[in-house]
Amino acid sequence: MRRAIYPGTFDPLTNGHLNIIKRSLNIFDEVVIGVAYSPEKKPMFSLESRVEMIERSLRGLSGISVKPFTGLLVEFAKENSVKNVIRGLRSNADFEYELQLSYANRSLYGDMETVYLMPEIDSSFISSSIVRSILKHNGSVAHLVPDEVQEFINR
Repeated sequence: MRRAIYPGTFDPLTNGHLNIIKRSLNIFDEVVIGVAYSPEKKPMFSLESRVEMIERSLRGLSGISVKPFTGLLVEFAKENSVKNVIRGLRSNADFEYELQLSYANRSLYGDMETVYLMPEIDSSFISSSIVRSILKHNGSVAHLVPDEVQEFINR
């Protein structure tokens, strides 16, 4: 069974994330969405809220599980017996950063492979930080996030 982890803070889940998740199911039999605690990023939404938004947005998709984690991604991967990591790339800047992470992860867990996917063009500009910035200024993000995330935010 081909398994992978798609890690991130998902603060909040965006249409870009959703696109990567759905397309990763064409490559892997099971995808574990690893929701990172990441207090250093000062998330807008609690870990529990982020997990809930993701679970609601992915309802009906098979081959997906959502698990929160703390600590190193490589340890989470080992605990879940997963060697493949999915990462999204929107720009050259993303690639530079992701390449460094990939090398660091491989130095800690030699069997780890990273698969990079680019989001569809219509969601290539979307990031969680853009969504959070719009939300902080009371703007609408309905076109940037799954309907389930928008409903959660509205509550």
